Amino acid sequence: MPRSTADSSVPPRRSRRGFAGARPVMDDVARLAGVSKQTVSRVINDNPAVRPETRETVLAAMRSLGYRPSRSARSLASGRTRMLGVISFDAARFGPASILTAINSAAQEAGYLVSSIALDTADRDTVVRAADRLSAEGADGVIAIAPQRRVGRALAQAQLPTPVVVLENDLGDSTSLIAADSMNGARLATEHLLRLGHGTVQHIAGPAGWTSADVRVAGWRATLRAAGAPATEPIFGDWSADSGYDLGRRLAQRPEVTAVFAANDQMALGVLRAFHEAGRPVPDEVSVVGYDDIPEAAHLLPPLTTVRTDFAEIGTRSLRLLLDRLEGADARGSAPVDPVVPVELVVRRSTGPAPRR
Repeated sequence: MPRSTADSSVPPRRSRRGFAGARPVMDDVARLAGVSKQTVSRVINDNPAVRPETRETVLAAMRSLGYRPSRSARSLASGRTRMLGVISFDAARFGPASILTAINSAAQEAGYLVSSIALDTADRDTVVRAADRLSAEGADGVIAIAPQRRVGRALAQAQLPTPVVVLENDLGDSTSLIAADSMNGARLATEHLLRLGHGTVQHIAGPAGWTSADVRVAGWRATLRAAGAPATEPIFGDWSADSGYDLGRRLAQRPEVTAVFAANDQMALGVLRAFHEAGRPVPDEVSVVGYDDIPEAAHLLPPLTTVRTDFAEIGTRSLRLLLDRLEGADARGSAPVDPVVPVELVVRRSTGPAPRR
């Protein structure tokens, strides 16, 4: 006798949710907490209208069930993706890398993902394409680590539809600015060398057109002028130790140079080597100050006097400022973000009194 295609010994199909271990959904949380599905959605999206005791009940139900709200569900409910974009340049350098790490940590703590684009060139088309890509991905807001003025101009032309926080570049009312106090940092470095009795200070600047480099040149010049010290012309490096070494060799041939302020620690590292090879010991004959306070600065020979920049604080403040614009500072209960991050002079053994003639 032929077998029926419907075997009565096979149990009827059941929904996957009927099996132990099935992934819980929002309806399950609502039933366990004794609230509506809409209330669960409000808790997931941090709606302030939910009473604290109700919020805790829903959260306890979520924990009990092992419920994890999907990002897409949050996006549909709130109209936001909870994804932030970051555009960075020279991402391998200590400063930008430290800022990006801090942004990622602060974003994760706030419940956001970060999509970052590292660019090698700062031409307008490249910057605009990066901005368009982040917009297409649905970024709720963008942080741009924009050290060059032309990057700032390109971002302004991109006209991003979302809130934008820019580091080191002021693009006007359409964006928010976060920057370290490079003007004061240059003043601290130059004043320190003048107080040690040096008649003037030679400056190895960063590349022209970089905002921080231009501001440090301005701060160095203003400090020399205020002290009545002779103003020399800056010489320009490219932020690398190689350029500091090449320029340091030139300066080592000039006996009147007794104090050098380099616009970053990598260039200062090259300067130290150049003066050592020229037989002009630091700090007995020449004093050297760097900028940034990279982790290796304290371990150079001699340990490097430098201006400390808190890159982690820059990254954290930029993320806070962006979230305040997205969510509202009042709703977040956060104090206003100071856009200028202070710096400090760290005195080590690469600086000393001016040599006697």
